[in-house]
Amino acid sequence: MATATPTDSGPAPGRADLGLPSSAVQSVRLARYQFRDYLNSRRFILMLAIVAALGAIFTALVGYFRPAALLSTPDTFYGALWANGVPIVIVFAGVIFGGDAIAGEFQNRTGYFLMGLPVRRAAVYAGKYLAALAAALISVLAFAAILIGNGVFYFGIDALPLAFLASLLLAIAYLLALLGATFLFSSLFKTSTYAVLVVAVLFIFGFGILQSVVTGLVKIEPWFLISYASPVIGYPFASSLPAHVTVMRAASGAVVDTLYAPTYLEGIGIMLGYFLLTAVGGLALFEREEFS
Repeated sequence: MATATPTDSGPAPGRADLGLPSSAVQSVRLARYQFRDYLNSRRFILMLAIVAALGAIFTALVGYFRPAALLSTPDTFYGALWANGVPIVIVFAGVIFGGDAIAGEFQNRTGYFLMGLPVRRAAVYAGKYLAALAAALISVLAFAAILIGNGVFYFGIDALPLAFLASLLLAIAYLLALLGATFLFSSLFKTSTYAVLVVAVLFIFGFGILQSVVTGLVKIEPWFLISYASPVIGYPFASSLPAHVTVMRAASGAVVDTLYAPTYLEGIGIMLGYFLLTAVGGLALFEREEFS
């Protein structure tokens, strides 16, 4: 009797036939182990220290000066401190947790071990992204807890506006986009130092300077910059939204400057667009990199 071959019995066995977990399960497992490493690392302590320092500065300044305009309403209080503080927290969290997330696989040679296992690169990429997102989200929630504690002290727990929840969701969308961008740049390098340095300079200084140059010299709306979308986080607290385009004129009528502010839909669109494009681009780069 002839022995059966793979050709006789149909296609070769798949991942499920071999008893291997799905890519989704592998991503969650990798995220869990990576997140545990984050919690035990000094970078996590550093990030919490940055959040605590920022919260302490806000608390001390408001407690000492007691600005009447800032303490007039809960919306004004949260709109000023949260909308201006949480983008800073998100940028630092993205740099600290995502700057070398992929580049570190090459420099520390951990990728050589991972790629030898029956696990897809997409699962590795997704797992690392989920772990970085979870660690960064803890930082954002810690900052939110500090501000809510201040708000309860000045206005009471009943005065916490529902707009804060909407603003928190927008902040999470901004976090998703910024982490996607940091993972994209991290995939471009094989050295953690270069990856972290480039990401830090770009997101802490670069985008802000580029936005000023584009609006001040080129005189066009910087809709293609992720930093342009961050003011949307504070919109839920505003009684009226800023004008999309504001033309500053001199007494003679000549145009002195043109100011731009994103609309709700535009800001959300920029965030989602950055998240989708950078996630796909970063994964494509990671898939093409060779561990040699």
